[in-house]
Amino acid sequence: MEVMYARCAGLDVHKETVVACVRIADGGQVLRSVRTFATTTVSLIELSGWLEENGCTHVAMEATGVDWKPVWQVLADGSLELILANAAQVKNVPGRKTDVNDASWLSELLAHGLVRASFVPGPEMQKLRGLLRTRKQLVREKASHVQRLQKTLEEANIKLESVLTDVMGRSGRAMIQALIDGETDPAKLAALAHTKVRASEATLREALRGRVKRYHRFLLRLHLQQINALEAGIAEIDREVDAGLDCFRDAVKQLSTIPGVSDLSAHVGSQQLRIYGLGPACLRATTKVPASADRPACAEALLGSRPCSYNALGRRPAGKPAICTPSTCACALDAARRRQFVRWPLPSSPPPITCSRTEPCMQISAPATSSGGAPRLRPAASSNVSPTSAFPSNSSPSRPPHDHSVSL
Repeated sequence: MEVMYARCAGLDVHKETVVACVRIADGGQVLRSVRTFATTTVSLIELSGWLEENGCTHVAMEATGVDWKPVWQVLADGSLELILANAAQVKNVPGRKTDVNDASWLSELLAHGLVRASFVPGPEMQKLRGLLRTRKQLVREKASHVQRLQKTLEEANIKLESVLTDVMGRSGRAMIQALIDGETDPAKLAALAHTKVRASEATLREALRGRVKRYHRFLLRLHLQQINALEAGIAEIDREVDAGLDCFRDAVKQLSTIPGVSDLSAHVGSQQLRIYGLGPACLRATTKVPASADRPACAEALLGSRPCSYNALGRRPAGKPAICTPSTCACALDAARRRQFVRWPLPSSPPPITCSRTEPCMQISAPATSSGGAPRLRPAASSNVSPTSAFPSNSSPSRPPHDHSVSL
């Protein structure tokens, strides 16, 4: 098999150790050298120096949880070409799985160009990804605490969820805080409702008439403190994300003008420009994906600096100049991919179904009004059709093949 990389290495990354195998092809001989390093920063720097001393040009490692990230960050500072491999695509032969064999197997696959590199974003993109993923987890934890708080209210027979749209809104928080402080009078609790609450005062008094005990107040206070702390953390993450979007101000502003797109969705959507190498030069500098000469122009159209030739459905309206082409315009390509997932409204009368087969198809005729019963099968109208030719040899009159089209 052809050798694409004469000097390469494979790394088997673990939590505490990294097993490295350097593969050097010299003429018709293959030399392998295996060493084990710790995952501390000093040992990883030593690993990088050892790989460069052996003249390695390419290094492959498996994506094992988060253990590969510190190794990648240290080796990325050098001149090595790093390749992150999917563990499912580089499996070794069963029964031969050891640390040394895994590293040797990776180096062997890499030498012959059999390792498919996974996409690894740049440092700035990784930072924003980590922030947004942490934010998503905090939002989930907040929702979990809100549900526990509502469960505690229901246990105390406080029906806030039945009279308020948002229990954690302005009115709901004021009532919950009053319950925590020891207020039990339904009239005083109902008076804390905002003027925009649709429920009447009598309905609010009935919903707030329960049996709140000390145990319930303790749980309400605990969950409310957790919710407030999570909201403060989410707000802090939002400020940090906003500070890292200096290059995306115009993109976020344009995306926010789309109906139904919030500021958070615009932040996430603007990151996709980094992945595909679109947008200004500062965007493309943070990703390793090369940007062609045509793709930045399509990004300008997406950001609103000039109109794109193609509409949201990936089609160019009649009379509009062809500034872009479907093969080079990212807007048209993305819209074309989305069209297969769009559910179009059904027409009032469905179009007739035509059959592409050469032999006559079967049609279902409506039963006569006098006799009733089930529909009858009859051959399609044809100038020269025999009763037997209407049915293929591998089918029966009572059950036509599934690929025969019928008209109702």
